[in-house]
Amino acid sequence: MTTHTIIYTETDEAPALATYSLLPILQACTAMSGVTIKKKDISLAGRIIAAFPEKLLPEQRQPDDLAELGQLCLLPQTNIIKLPNISASIPQLKDAIAELQSQGYDIPEYPDEAASEADKEIQARYAKVLGSAVNPVLREGNSDRRAPAAVKRFGQQNPHRLMKPWPADSKSRVAHMEEGDFYGSEKSMTFDKDCRVRIEFAGAEGQIQVLKKEMSFQAGEVVDTAVMNVAKLRAFFSAQMAAAKKEGLLFSLHLKATMMKISDPIMFGHCVSVYYEDVLARHAEILKGLGINVNNGFADIEARLEKLPEAQKEAIRGDIKACYEKNCGLAMVDSRHGITNLHVPNNIIVDASMPVFIRDGGRMWGADDELHDAIAAIPDRSYATIYQKVVEDCQKNGAFDPATMGSVANVGLMAQKAEEYGSHDKTFVAPGPGSIRLVDEDGAILLEQAVQTGDIFRSCQTKDAPIQDWVKLAVTRAREAGTPAIFWLDEKRAHDRELITKVEKYLGNQDTTGLDIRIMNPVAAMGFSLERIRKGEDTISVTGNVLRDYLTDLFPILEIGTSAKMLSIVPLMNGGGLFETGAGGSAPKHVEQFLREGHLRWDSLGEFCALVPSFEHIYKNSGNEKARLIAKTLDQAIGKFLEKGKSPSRKVGELDTRGSHFYLALYWAESLGAQTEDQELADRFAGVAKDLQDNEEKIVAELQAAQGSPMDIGGYFHPDKEKTAAAMRPSATLNAIIDAI
Repeated sequence: MTTHTIIYTETDEAPALATYSLLPILQACTAMSGVTIKKKDISLAGRIIAAFPEKLLPEQRQPDDLAELGQLCLLPQTNIIKLPNISASIPQLKDAIAELQSQGYDIPEYPDEAASEADKEIQARYAKVLGSAVNPVLREGNSDRRAPAAVKRFGQQNPHRLMKPWPADSKSRVAHMEEGDFYGSEKSMTFDKDCRVRIEFAGAEGQIQVLKKEMSFQAGEVVDTAVMNVAKLRAFFSAQMAAAKKEGLLFSLHLKATMMKISDPIMFGHCVSVYYEDVLARHAEILKGLGINVNNGFADIEARLEKLPEAQKEAIRGDIKACYEKNCGLAMVDSRHGITNLHVPNNIIVDASMPVFIRDGGRMWGADDELHDAIAAIPDRSYATIYQKVVEDCQKNGAFDPATMGSVANVGLMAQKAEEYGSHDKTFVAPGPGSIRLVDEDGAILLEQAVQTGDIFRSCQTKDAPIQDWVKLAVTRAREAGTPAIFWLDEKRAHDRELITKVEKYLGNQDTTGLDIRIMNPVAAMGFSLERIRKGEDTISVTGNVLRDYLTDLFPILEIGTSAKMLSIVPLMNGGGLFETGAGGSAPKHVEQFLREGHLRWDSLGEFCALVPSFEHIYKNSGNEKARLIAKTLDQAIGKFLEKGKSPSRKVGELDTRGSHFYLALYWAESLGAQTEDQELADRFAGVAKDLQDNEEKIVAELQAAQGSPMDIGGYFHPDKEKTAAAMRPSATLNAIIDAI
């Protein structure tokens, strides 16, 4: 039998812990199928170690698995299960570095300021680890995301109880800039031939500074430039804070400082400095001496105050308290511990925070540990308006009903670092007044943006082949699903106008007979989708890279309470498959609970669901019948798993992640043992199923006994493998049965 390989990614936090329990079960249940499941480490700690091998001992070094996977994604046989990973902010990066250093890894500190060439080189290496460094490398295809049928069916039969009513007098709203943002300044063009381009700053005094030496563009590629005017950004923040104070609303800021790792921390820092302006001005010299960076949030101020003499510290803290009394209330991330929306840039991530804002009736938590109406500030108009449309719909029609609401699946343009999510290396802070421009190899200025000191310039590119593939995928999904497919493109936005021209052209190359495919601006598309949702009807959103990210959190969180259960398939453009396990994050709160009381509540349903199309992909490409049966029986097991309610509980002492994995193994073995298409598999797994059935009570008791006490796994970002394996596989009875397969 030909052996096929599925690569299972080792990532961070809760999904990484869950892997220690689940992967041995997966490897055992699939061992007879001719498919090998191998691990590759793309965790934050793993990527740091791979980036700095020079001073490490041979046994400490590890290969750059992410770079290897990036190359594998170009091959037709590649099959990857991708779990959520940390998109590291600078504070998270520093914490991970400190942990590795404490474990004896000789790796350098992250230099906040590059004072030498050596510092610049260290910064450049860490830049490849910061933010959403993983996904752009692996996503050599476009995205097909939807709720699996079994999950949606279960969600309607057992609707989540997280949805809160909208107050009749709700004053909440989404606030965005009216001018001076990326949306308003965007310029776009399509290349008619291959071209090499540089980005340069032309100062008001005539000086030229090259910001990026060379970028290569292909014929048919779309390129954009846009600028965020920081003076107008600060005025916007100031106005919204004043409005929140006047109207008795909380103020909250929603950005994506993880993925947009250059631009959004800067915007976050401007918001922090506007809110705490009095404190920062009054104590400017002292705070400057402490090396405070407001882009890292209020937490950076708080931490560095500890270095001061007590009298100075108390004076500044008194002014901070006065600042809170004078200004509007801030939305809280953790009201019990005084953690505000402006604490650290990675605490409020727009695609996760805005669905919860809507789910909670347009309210956020205040310092009094109560929910209040709030202004949700999303500075750039490019995507803020879609959330305001949802707010208006809920204020008019009330909360959504998970028992009856329809679904919105997504086909997303993301291949080859499309659009904003590929802009990090083309984002710059203007060093002075003048302009930043794209200049071709003949010296012709292609696109130019006027800038003032500190403005944020951004350039994006979108290749033609991914656009063609995206249109084709949209048509395929519309035909398979039998539902309308809506391209969310704004004719008033420069980039989208270029895309509309291409979409109309490439739709002409497809057979769209009998299909309902439309192009609508995002606000109209949202309105159309919400109307259908309330009727229980399904729709496909066909979007760019950012809206792909936002909508595949928004709709699942409203529909089924979480985005972690989404089916996320990336058909790689060269024929391979990338199967992402849900659209949620890596759940640090789950790890906190596990370390505190030995109970992990990570729901691995996303992993279960991703494995089904992964094995189906092997069958379709090779005719491996055992792979088809593995997929079919796993799908049956998932249905029974949901029907029997074996997802992890939030409460210590009840079923947790490890117990849920046992039940998946039980139901999967039952299904494999009962099928009649492959006698060899049936004979092997009938006995396994009986062993698991006979020992159910004993196994559950052994798993429950492991809960209730603090856990020591030897690290957070880089836990000890033996300790973690022991913690995540505490049932000797279950281990013996699984290992014997």
